[in-house]
Amino acid sequence: MSLPHVFQITKYDPADRDGYGRYHGPEDVTSDHGVVEAAYLAAMAAFVEDTGVTRLTIREPLLPGIVTFGVEAPIEGYGLAGLFPPDLTGFHDGAEVDLATGLALLRAMLRDNGASCGLEVDGRFFVHVGFDQYMYIGSAEPCENAIARTRSLGLFPEPMDSACYERSLDRPPPQPPADDDFWAELADLATRRGAVILQEGYVLNASRWHRLHGSDVGAIRTRLTPRSRLWVWPDLDDDVAAVLRELPEEGSFEIVWEHQDGRITSFDADDEDYPELPARLAEARAATAISAYADERNPLLAAVLPDDDGVLRARWDL
Repeated sequence: MSLPHVFQITKYDPADRDGYGRYHGPEDVTSDHGVVEAAYLAAMAAFVEDTGVTRLTIREPLLPGIVTFGVEAPIEGYGLAGLFPPDLTGFHDGAEVDLATGLALLRAMLRDNGASCGLEVDGRFFVHVGFDQYMYIGSAEPCENAIARTRSLGLFPEPMDSACYERSLDRPPPQPPADDDFWAELADLATRRGAVILQEGYVLNASRWHRLHGSDVGAIRTRLTPRSRLWVWPDLDDDVAAVLRELPEEGSFEIVWEHQDGRITSFDADDEDYPELPARLAEARAATAISAYADERNPLLAAVLPDDDGVLRARWDL
């Protein structure tokens, strides 16, 4: 989303940068959980007010993965406790939130609590937090009052070239939509194979799993989180011991398994974890191992859920 007015907002005084833009001043890269953090929140609120928007749309929500890049360790609940239910209903791409929730999400990101997302109003506004307390805000309006307010709070709003900012995002090309043809092919696969596994990537680094027969496809389609990434995999193997025996000597995998109560969950494992896997999967009814390496992941089908009007607005990469 290209907007005419884009700002980099930080606590870092430009006077303390060298000729390459690197900061050498006294400010730390973590949030103070206090006055400076409150200034970031007030600055965002000022830009929202100047832009004239009241609700914000969550974009590209993310939870911590195997590797995290925050300076501080994620906390339990990832900063989302009290904002969304435990199953994170409402925390997905395209979900709308009010300003208070948007500010709480911004606080969680500044603190490296674990959850991350962009907040946007299409064609009007965006805010996202990068590394080391760098906040980026774009607006359709010049936001002169917000700029002055931000400076009065002790922060430094620096204008950016909008085109350069957009290029820095390195967004993927549009992905195939989970349209009627996708669902027809999925139903055919499930019928011919007896069953398949549907992976519902509802946010980055988190999935829900569904074991489907051909007759299940219509019902599951209505229950998926909007704008999810979808992958279809061969069915789980009832011979869990065989799954473990067939793991290569080295590698990283996502182990997907069915509990005795029918729930399907997954966990990440590599070759160092192999000795623990038999005990961990002792109660598994079935399992499979999916490579963690992109060039070794070969789903039967892959697509992204479009919106109800058929338009694919999610910007995920499969």
